[in-house]
Formats: sequence, C-alpha cells, structure tokens
Amino acid sequence: MRTRLAIQAHALLERHFPERRLFLKSDTDTRFIRLKPATQLIAFSGTAAVVAWTIIATAILLMDSIGSGNFREQAKRDQQLYQTRLNAMASERDTRAEEALAAQERFNSALEQISVMQSQLLDAETRLREAETGLGVVQATLRRTMKDRDAAREEASVLATKLDDTDAPLPGTVTAAANTAALDFMSAALEKTAEERDQIRNDAQDALTQADELSQQIALMHDQNDQIFRQLEEAMTVSIKPLDKMFRAAGMSTDRIIAQVKRGYSGQGGPLTPISLSTMGEEPSLDAGRANQILNQLDRLNLYRIAAEKAPFAQPVQASYRFTSGFGYRKDPKTGGRRMHSGVDFAGPVGTPLYATGDGRVVHAGWQSGYGRLVKIQHDFGIETRYAHMSRIRVKVGQRVSRGERIGDMGASGRVTGPHIHYEVRVGGRAVNPMTYIKAANNVF
Repeated sequence: MRTRLAIQAHALLERHFPERRLFLKSDTDTRFIRLKPATQLIAFSGTAAVVAWTIIATAILLMDSIGSGNFREQAKRDQQLYQTRLNAMASERDTRAEEALAAQERFNSALEQISVMQSQLLDAETRLREAETGLGVVQATLRRTMKDRDAAREEASVLATKLDDTDAPLPGTVTAAANTAALDFMSAALEKTAEERDQIRNDAQDALTQADELSQQIALMHDQNDQIFRQLEEAMTVSIKPLDKMFRAAGMSTDRIIAQVKRGYSGQGGPLTPISLSTMGEEPSLDAGRANQILNQLDRLNLYRIAAEKAPFAQPVQASYRFTSGFGYRKDPKTGGRRMHSGVDFAGPVGTPLYATGDGRVVHAGWQSGYGRLVKIQHDFGIETRYAHMSRIRVKVGQRVSRGERIGDMGASGRVTGPHIHYEVRVGGRAVNPMTYIKAANNVF
C-alpha cells in the first residue's frame, strides 16, 4: 500500500516537476546536474514562501504608515479645533469682562446719583423742619401781635372818643402807629415763610419722585447685571473645568500648583484687582461679591494657563513617527530579558526635530551611558523630562527653553536598535508614564 502511494506521489511530481538536467560546459569538459522532482518542489516552496512573506511585510508596513498618518492628521485637526474654541472662549471672556466692568461703572454712577439725591432730600427735610420751627415762632409772635393790635385798636377807639372832646395830643397815638407797622412787617414775613415752606415741600416731593425713578432704574440694572454675571460665571466654569481636569488626570494637585505659581507671580494691581466700593461702613453688595468672584476665577484661569506652559503637556515629536515602545516592563531588545522601560519610544528618521514639552531650564546636555546624547530639562513642580539617543544637541546647560522650542535631532546614539527618541518624565526623581501627561492634554491643547 505504501509503495503504491509512493509511486502515485512520484508520478504526480513527475507530471508537474519533470526531471531536468542542467549542463555545465567548460573548455575541456561537459557536466550536468540532475534536478529531481523533489528538489524542484523544495526550491519552488521556498521561493513562494519568501515572496509571500515579502508581500505580507510590505502590506503591514504600508497599513502602519497610513494609520500613523491618519492619527497625526486627526490629532492636528483636534488641536486646531480646540485652539479655535479656546480663542473664541477667551474672546467671549474678554467681552463679558468688559460688559461686567461697564455694568459696574453704571452701577457706581447710579449709586453716586442716589447719594446726591439722598443728600438733597436730607437738606430739604432739614430746611423744612427749620421752616416749620420758624413758622411756629412767627405764628406765636403773630398771635401776640394780633392781641396787641386788638388792644391798640380798643385804645385807639377810646382815644378817638376823647379826641373828639379835646384838641390835645394823646399819649397812646405813637404806640398804636408802631404796633401797626410791626403788624404789617410780621404779616409780610409770615407770607414769605409760607411760600418758602410750600416750595420746600414741592422740592421734597420732586426729590422723592426722582428717588423712585432711580430705584426702578437700579432694579433694572440689577437684573441686567445678574444676567451678565450668570453668563460670565458659566463662561468661567467652561474655561476652567478642562484645565482642572487635565491637571487632575496627570495626578497633580491643583491647589498646590496654584499656590506655587502665585508665589512666582505675586505682584498686585492691574485689571484683576478685586472691586472695592464705598458702602459707608455697610457690607459689600451682592454684585460686588459676584464681580470679585469672577475676577478671582479669571485670575485662577490665568494661573492655570501659566502652570500648563510650565508642565510637560506636549509631545516631543511633531513630525511623522511610529510609537514603538510604551512605559513599563518589557522584553529587552538587546538581551531578551525582562527589564523596566522608564519612558516611551517614538521612532523616526535620523534628524527629525525634537522639541521641549514644557518651559524649563536645561540641567544636562551631553553624553550619558545607555542614553547616548541626552538632554535633561528641569520644570516647575518637581518635574524633569529626558530626551535620549539624539544625533545632535541644540541647547546648553543652564539655558532657559520654552514649550515647542527645538532642543535637538532624533538619532541612534547610545544603547539602541535603530533611530528613535526615548522620552521620560520624572516627578521627584521617580519615573512616571509620560503618556499620562500627553493624554491629559488631548482635550485642552
């Protein structure tokens, strides 16, 4: 049975791969090589396997290149979209701040007008009380004068009767004339005082009417201010929340960050100085408190922006790259053993520009065993970033760099298997996953 199967297999091979001879001719001799069907089958299978492996490897490389390009384009589009959103929010924030300041100025003007009207009303009330007091005095004097006038008239009547009987001058004539003159003076003074009293009452009524109108205007302004304050508060919440989430996602204490930035930017003055209003010893108004709260949020937003520039919330490579190794334990590419990988690797062509991921100071720029050409940048908040295996270093020790500033070129120096950038983030000297910072900033930058 086995012999029959072997004969059939041999016949099948003979049909597809018949025996061939290769003749090798020299000047003195001619030889040939016999290629059996089995030998031809082995050669054909090997060639087919090499071609298939080449096709599959090329397809994988093409798919990986296309996928990396799409990811970078999407990241760039997301970054541009968020930058547009951030600029629009900043413009709206500035507009709302200007509206709040304008509303505060209108409110201050209304307060000044009310203060003036209150002063005028108090003066009118004072003059009214003085007039009423003077009127009482005048009325009492008038009553006494009228009594004196009646007595003088009676005396004049008696004297007139006596005058009819004699031509001699009477002693009471001079007194009666003086009383009549005093009476006329007091009547004129009383009439003038009554006119002033009526005028003061009219002025007081006008002042009360104007005060009511101003109160209505102030109530309308309060409603407008409340709407403006609500819009500003919502804008501040929308602006601060993504930044707060970014820092917390990176494991950074926002209170500690804000306190540290404040220590470096502790100058006073400018548009973010809290509003201070004269309230004549009273508690600050609700609007003033809300305005101060918005200004405090604007200050916090500005502090977040400063802190975000100082922390490494960016990628060191902005050109095309391939992510080849993550953070954590992995198989060593040189020895094959299991070792800790303290950073992430981005592979690309030699000479690819490398950029600082945050503001800081260069503390190392040179060769270090294993790392090759290495740059270390010390940032605030106890953070250090490392950029290894460079082909060229473009910064010096002690130099201040900003986020996005070019610090060197990608290379293959040190312990490597090919050109790439080894990127590390260390907090307090301990290596942490750099992708935590890169991913935390995806929704912000």
